[in-house]
Amino acid sequence: MSTRTRTPNRTAEPATRAIGPHRTLATARRVLRQLSHDRRTIALLLLLPVLLLVLLYYVFDADRRSFDSIGASLLGIFPMITMFLVTSIATLRERTTGTLERLLAMPLGKADLVLGYALAFGVLAVVQASLATGVAVWALDLDFAGSPWLLLLIALLDALLGTALGLFVSAFATSEFQAVQFMPAVIFPQLLLCGLFAPRDSMQPVLEAVSHALPMSYAVDGMTEVLHHPDVTGDFVRDALVVAGSALLVLVVGAATLRRRTT
Repeated sequence: MSTRTRTPNRTAEPATRAIGPHRTLATARRVLRQLSHDRRTIALLLLLPVLLLVLLYYVFDADRRSFDSIGASLLGIFPMITMFLVTSIATLRERTTGTLERLLAMPLGKADLVLGYALAFGVLAVVQASLATGVAVWALDLDFAGSPWLLLLIALLDALLGTALGLFVSAFATSEFQAVQFMPAVIFPQLLLCGLFAPRDSMQPVLEAVSHALPMSYAVDGMTEVLHHPDVTGDFVRDALVVAGSALLVLVVGAATLRRRTT
């Protein structure tokens, strides 16, 4: 009888794979390639924020000061909403069709997948935010004291936050309809409490405290800083860091909660 001791299989995949830049970039290229064939999604991402800003411009046709005040805030909010919708639905579709399960069966970790999606939609977010900011500043003559690059920065960070939130909530939806239903729960409370409709310090103390924990509040505050101050302020830096940190935190949580399939 052989007394050879069986050695463990050292080629097995570790439970948590290290992030691989090549795998992340390959995932991003695949997502961009798929999106390039979906013209309606591209139109929704790139044109809807611009069309909404143009509509708002004519709504406040007789009151340009109101357009300058509200338009600057919505310049960051509109990209966040559209990126949230498209990202959540696209990620859920990957899972319901079995694509996600097949990808995770390969040497591809959850972090690679989430970062790949974030990178792909981040590229679209750059184009979207640049287009919306350019139209608002040069076509609609948005009047503000600061630099247009600061407006673009906040709009981009808000779009990336929408991408991160979309990736996160897609783990809890079982259908595209449910993914859309998450928008009232995730986006609408932030929209109501961000200071767009009423100053946050005039709200009930409980609501004001909740607004301090919502990242959209800091996006609106950042836009307001650019609207009224010609130079970079400490409050602007704080607001930008909070939005960026929120996006990063949601991405980390999204990678931890990502599921292979929809039950």
